[in-house]
Amino acid sequence: MTQKIIKKTEETVLTVKENRGVTYLSFPILEDTGLVSHAFSTRLGGVSKGDFATMNFSFTRGDDRDDVLENYRRMAVALGVDRERMVLTWQTHTTNVRRVTEEDEGKGIVRDRDYRDVDGLITNIPGVTLVTFYADCVPLYILDPVHRAIGLSHSGWRGTVKRMGEKTLKAMNQAFGTNPGDVIACIGPSICKDCFEVGEEVVEEFRQAFSARHWAELFEPGRKAGKYQLDLWRANQIVFTEAGVDPDKIHTTNICTKCNPEHLFSHRAMAENRGNLAAFLCLSD
Repeated sequence: MTQKIIKKTEETVLTVKENRGVTYLSFPILEDTGLVSHAFSTRLGGVSKGDFATMNFSFTRGDDRDDVLENYRRMAVALGVDRERMVLTWQTHTTNVRRVTEEDEGKGIVRDRDYRDVDGLITNIPGVTLVTFYADCVPLYILDPVHRAIGLSHSGWRGTVKRMGEKTLKAMNQAFGTNPGDVIACIGPSICKDCFEVGEEVVEEFRQAFSARHWAELFEPGRKAGKYQLDLWRANQIVFTEAGVDPDKIHTTNICTKCNPEHLFSHRAMAENRGNLAAFLCLSD
């Protein structure tokens, strides 16, 4: 690492951790509960090569499968979890949420997934690690400390406009009795407003999905005609708040994926010549 991770503010929302040679990002608010193991990966500490160097978690972008499996092994060791009990999404920018049971353990890692079009995972089973994937989109970590349940969801702009955070909370309520007022919600590293330029058609979807009182804080005219800078971090805060989460229990990243190409994969920075980052969340035994 030749330079420190660039942060948008001085606040310590996430900390850089290193264990067994693996560097990852962690939310102190989740660590301090003692209820979960979790991480947001960086590019550092793996064995992948070339455009995937070094910590790629995608099996579908052309990387060597054995290298990717070794990356998972290393992350599992760093977090103190079982690689064979990890469960992976099959992301296609939906708001579909799957309840993970013991029968799902290992799916996507050592067993084939018998599902697809799943962008969110929830469970109340200790020792099962939920895994989702990123290269600018927003990871949503949810912990229900009352019912000892967790949720982990992928929310790009399509997921955000369709309120993935709210959909995940509703799935947790139906499955585990989760009350949104009890949860800790963390909005993970992803593309910042300064870096996320979108067109009129995307902004129009946000106008339809969010009250006009929020428009000024969600998007503003960009540097090019017909373009806007869109704030996915603020949008997901609003989704969580309107779903009933206490604003004081929402913790939002100040680390942008595109601002940190040395440390993090970014689709906007690297296009298709990249690997994927991953979010990990496991309920402790």
